[in-house]
Amino acid sequence: MKISLVLALSRSIFKRCPRCGKASIYKKYLKLKSNCNYCDEDLSIYRTDDFGPWLTIIIAGHIIVPLVLFIEQVYAPDLWLQAVAWIPLTIATVLFILPVSKSICLAILWNLNDK
Repeated sequence: MKISLVLALSRSIFKRCPRCGKASIYKKYLKLKSNCNYCDEDLSIYRTDDFGPWLTIIIAGHIIVPLVLFIEQVYAPDLWLQAVAWIPLTIATVLFILPVSKSICLAILWNLNDK
């Protein structure tokens, strides 16, 4: 049974297997499992090299940059205060989004290859 791209993407947001949606696709922070523990889907054939970080940069940029511009326009805090606030917030945002964007990439590749 062919699974729709929308369903595979919704499963990937929760970092689950695109086929069954039951088991996690990660064994570590960004290390993919070779097979799904639940349905035994082979995940090792999908290379998610640079798309995940690229998507993370795009998403994080669209979150952080409007916030920075808004705070600068409304409050105009000192530069040192902005650096102390925005740098850790940006790093935390990127680290949160990166595994999700990598799983989105895997879901897209899986859906394209699904027979």
